[in-house]
This record gives sequence, structure tokens and C-alpha cells, in this order.
Amino acid sequence: MTRVLVVDDDFMVARLHSRYVGAVDGFTVAGVAHSGSEALGAAERLRPDLVLLDVYLPDMDGIAVLRELRAAEERDPGRQPVDALFITAARDAEVVRAALRAGALHYLIKPFDQAALHEQLRHVAALRARLDGLDEARQEDVDHLFGARPPGSRELPKGLAAHTAELVEQTLRDHPGGLSASECAGAGALSRVSARRYLEFFADTGRAEVTLRYGGTGRPVRRYRWVG
Repeated sequence: MTRVLVVDDDFMVARLHSRYVGAVDGFTVAGVAHSGSEALGAAERLRPDLVLLDVYLPDMDGIAVLRELRAAEERDPGRQPVDALFITAARDAEVVRAALRAGALHYLIKPFDQAALHEQLRHVAALRARLDGLDEARQEDVDHLFGARPPGSRELPKGLAAHTAELVEQTLRDHPGGLSASECAGAGALSRVSARRYLEFFADTGRAEVTLRYGGTGRPVRRYRWVG
């Protein structure tokens, strides 16, 4: 379970974001703060895994909060590092650059809908799971971690339907060990050709990982595993 600290000076917005977080499997709200000092105190007390940070806070900006959190981690090597996702109306490019330099995983500009935040949280979960599963990183692992971004805004190619893409995605999520196109088709009640098209799209956009399984004779079977 990923424990989240929600930081926003607007009480209603903080409540809304908390509700969004609570609706995502694997995430729970550990606490809420409405100022920079409250956020630092809550982070010290609660030790969350992820902090959702607004830039505009009444006493200090969210980037300064994140820098303070990073400084605390440097002072205490045994302290569990916290990931940060900015959720803010700040659009200035220098602010975005400062957030990235401070160590934010991503930056979500208000206003946004529930699906956008859910996509970001699933991206965070995928990154954490991938890192937790590594003892030694290969270059492809590093490229994925540093280069991948949530694919929610990517448009489907012509001929692919959103509801079918969601069905294939959920089918892959329900089978973490991976599926072949035939297995995915059977589980999702699709044709093999149709399932293969969506699986290849997910593979091309970095959301599915492809491995080859070799049998006795013939071509190897392509298996797809959801990676987010």
C-alpha cells in the first residue's frame, strides 16, 4: 500500500484530491496538510511514500518544501525517501524546471479530472514496482524509468477503440504473469487479431513488455506483460 500525504492550501481541493487518491487500488491517504510547515511536520511524523504537492502554499512554496524533504533525507541516511508529484496551477516553465530539479516524479497542472490523477498514480506505482524488483539495473530498465511518462494523453491510432483498449489493459493488469495474444483474446472475449493489435500498441508505447517464449518447433510466442 502506497501511503500518500496530500498538500494543498484549499481545504476543499485537498479533500477532493484525497477522495481521488482513495479510489485507486494500492493507495491510501496517510494525512493532509494545508501549508508548507504542516507538510514538513506531517512528513516527519507520518513518513509517507508519496506527497502530492501544490506550489502555492501560504508560508512557503511547494518546491521549497520538497527541497527541505530532500535535505532531511540527506541528514538521515536511514530515512525512507519520499516521492513527490506536483499538482498545481503554476504554469511558469521555470517553476516546472525547478520542480524537476528538486526531484519531483511528475507535474500535473490544474484543472484536471480524476482520470488524469489516477493515471499519474498508476505511473508512480509502476515505477516503484519496477525499482523494487531490481537488484541491478540494465540500460533498458534505466531508459524505461527515466524516459517513460504516463501514456494517458497518447491518442489511439485510427481503427482502435478506447473501450476495447481499456478492456485489453484491464485483462493484462489481471494477469501480471503475462499473456499471449491468444490468451488475451480468450480472457477478453476478443478475436486474436484484434487483441494482438492492442497488445502491440501498448508495447510500442511502453505500457506493455514483450518477451518471447520458445517451444519445440515453429515461431516463438510473443507474451505481453503490463508495466504501466
